Amino acid sequence: MKLMPHELRDTIIRPTLDYLGCYTGTAENLLIALAQRQEHSQVNAFEDCSLYPLDADIHQKVWDQYLAFDPDQASLIRGLASQRQFLVNPHSELKTNLCYATAIAWAIFIAYPQVQANDRSQSAESERLAQSFNCSFTAAHNAR
Repeated sequence: MKLMPHELRDTIIRPTLDYLGCYTGTAENLLIALAQRQEHSQVNAFEDCSLYPLDADIHQKVWDQYLAFDPDQASLIRGLASQRQFLVNPHSELKTNLCYATAIAWAIFIAYPQVQANDRSQSAESERLAQSFNCSFTAAHNAR
């Protein structure tokens, strides 16, 4: 099943960014662009059905080198994951849990903006955007 950009925006990305306390239209557009890039880069639709260009290595890296040092953000993101499946096979959540995958894609962008960039100008722009988007994942969540 394919989601149209407005469906992805309204049902997955916006609610996830709201939950994390990081919603901006620009952040939403960035995640839409990443999802569309992933969709267009897939040669075989059955080969990889993840929403974003994420794999087990970058997933592990963002947990070990970024989220492990911010327990509030880690707790929010972990709260989006399945209770049992995450413990059995955490990387499968990237393909089966779209809100969790969105939160991880956003965390990767914040932690490693250069990962999404192909050249220096894009890297500089990504770093500038990451700084402008850098938000407390818990600020809006705690305000609820």
